[in-house]
Amino acid sequence: MLLHFTKMTGAGNDFVMVDNRDLSLTSLLTTQTIARLCDRRFGIGADGLIAAEPATAGGDVRMRYYNSDGGEAEMCGNGARCFTAFVHRLTASSSAELRFETLAGMIHGLVHADSSVTIQLTDPQGMKLNALPTTDLLPVPVHFVNTGVPHAVAFLDNVEDIDIMKLGAFLRYHNAFAPAGTNANFARILSPQHIQLRTYERGVEAETLACGTGMTATALLHAEITGAASPIQLDVAGGCTLSVGFEKDPDGSYHHITLTGPAVVVFEGTILLPE
Repeated sequence: MLLHFTKMTGAGNDFVMVDNRDLSLTSLLTTQTIARLCDRRFGIGADGLIAAEPATAGGDVRMRYYNSDGGEAEMCGNGARCFTAFVHRLTASSSAELRFETLAGMIHGLVHADSSVTIQLTDPQGMKLNALPTTDLLPVPVHFVNTGVPHAVAFLDNVEDIDIMKLGAFLRYHNAFAPAGTNANFARILSPQHIQLRTYERGVEAETLACGTGMTATALLHAEITGAASPIQLDVAGGCTLSVGFEKDPDGSYHHITLTGPAVVVFEGTILLPE
């Protein structure tokens, strides 16, 4: 059958978006089919596929996110911004706000007049400084926090010349982050409110041009280590600058986490689903 889709990008992190609110696509979106659709040579090409489905827990709609290998993941920050814009466009809603369900919890999205999107994420979990001590391969401590999905972050003096495939895979599969594994982020502090970031994504198994939950994790860990105030700007490999906002309570916990950046429709089309 023919599948109608919308291709979107959030700061270079790109997605195949599909409307499954009637659940007619559920049996068709197998792991193999999703991986084929995301393939950049034999399919549409994307870092992941996102399906809009009926809400089951009080939201306006449900977001199902799949990495490019076809495996389902809890959430995706750039994907959540694209999802907000996708559903807003799909429903022609007069409201700029959207509440949607994910495996990581309820997410709030807001479409701005300039078409940028802000999402309010769930509170971070499991923050741990020095989760991995220095090693011969990575001679700086690695920190960890779950911002909807797990993220390891290393702060370096230079991120341009690193072998991100080697270092990313090293952290992604390290025993310190077993059994689920982790996304791996490599950050350079440009100023107290400005960070350069590169991310190796679990499930994609390669560098992506942007990672929303990775930006959020990096900003929060930077704030925890240095005391930097909100908001924090992050330059990503896709050439965009995004903003992470947060509040820190007296007990040290972080709340009202926001991520603001672009969510752009690239093209729409139909594709014949592989047999």
